[in-house]
Amino acid sequence: MRQLSYDLHLHSCLSCAGSEEMTPANIAMTADLIGLDAIAVADLNTCRNCAPLIYEAAKYDISVICAMELCTTEEVHVLCYFPDLDSAMDFDSFIYNEALPDITNAPDHFGKQIIYDMNDCPHGALKKLLVGCTNIPFSDVADVLRPYGAIMVPAHIDKSTNSLISNLGFIPEGSIFKIAELLDINRKLEFQDLYPYLQTCHFLASSDAHQLYLMNEAVNFISADDNSPEAIFDTLRKWNS
Repeated sequence: MRQLSYDLHLHSCLSCAGSEEMTPANIAMTADLIGLDAIAVADLNTCRNCAPLIYEAAKYDISVICAMELCTTEEVHVLCYFPDLDSAMDFDSFIYNEALPDITNAPDHFGKQIIYDMNDCPHGALKKLLVGCTNIPFSDVADVLRPYGAIMVPAHIDKSTNSLISNLGFIPEGSIFKIAELLDINRKLEFQDLYPYLQTCHFLASSDAHQLYLMNEAVNFISADDNSPEAIFDTLRKWNS
């Protein structure tokens, strides 16, 4: 087993609050400079910049887990991790075409929602507004993800906005998630004391960075058989079983 440094919650310039410096090439280069073995761009309600990130990260032997930060009807953010790019893009199509409201983005207000190509050049922009709620309630997320082989991880539960705890105030009865994310892993025991459900959960600690300088350095580690997306996802799958 290897101990791999990670930051599995980053935002590219496709996210409404993502800085335009957060291109796939810049993210991969910064991840290499700060010593990360594995990364994930989890843009809000989209996976469209996963493919160019995989391409750029391969130059540095950095693994990429395909991901999305889903916004539920309650405005709870949930990280969705996928076993491969195809399943991520299939889910992306479902979200864009069936789960997001038909509202056109206002770039001057919400950001340009830029998609990048394999040359790290702007390839277009998504017209539909990504920020905001889908029609998927928190209670249905695990079931919706199951056909895609994906894993749900409630995002930044220690954050004062858009988290399971801040928005609902409790962990719903019947919840089945086995992994949760903290921005500050040092608060793990605090949250386990407050919410007994979390005592049997595993935790990820990522940055939720929307700017390059906010990316986590090599301070959080995950065990995996090797530094490959498949091995890292297999660890997450075991945690989720």
